[in-house]
Amino acid sequence: MNKPTIHIGADHRGYCLKYDIKKYLYKKGYNVVDHGNHRYQAKDDFPDFGKKVCQEVAQNKKQNIGILICGSGVGMDILANKTKCIRAALCWNHKVAASARNDDDPHVLILPADFITKAEAKKTVGKFIKTPFSGKIRNKRRLKQILFYEKCSKKS
Repeated sequence: MNKPTIHIGADHRGYCLKYDIKKYLYKKGYNVVDHGNHRYQAKDDFPDFGKKVCQEVAQNKKQNIGILICGSGVGMDILANKTKCIRAALCWNHKVAASARNDDDPHVLILPADFITKAEAKKTVGKFIKTPFSGKIRNKRRLKQILFYEKCSKKS
């Protein structure tokens, strides 16, 4: 299977961690598309970068994965989960990332830059990318309920 394309974005609080994550992903052989911020700007707004990542991921959820980083992760998480038919998971460690992917099949990983170490962030990204959706009946049923609630197509 081809490696997914990773779309990444961060505001000023996630700016430095984003570059560490990009280096990690490049070393692992992933194609990474950086949607900004491309230089540190203390007064930037996270929605500017988060929306670009989510729009790209939404175009091909089978081949694209998103990673969004801000201070607490909450702002990016809210934004991503308001993108039609995108599921995002705020993960502060690799165990949460593995559980989220296994049970809820999110398309976008949210990292809280102020509350995660660089080492744990890299481990979390690795687990998020490599952990497959379980496909268990109960998990599929729950995702269908979410899709129905969102009025999305039957395809996740």
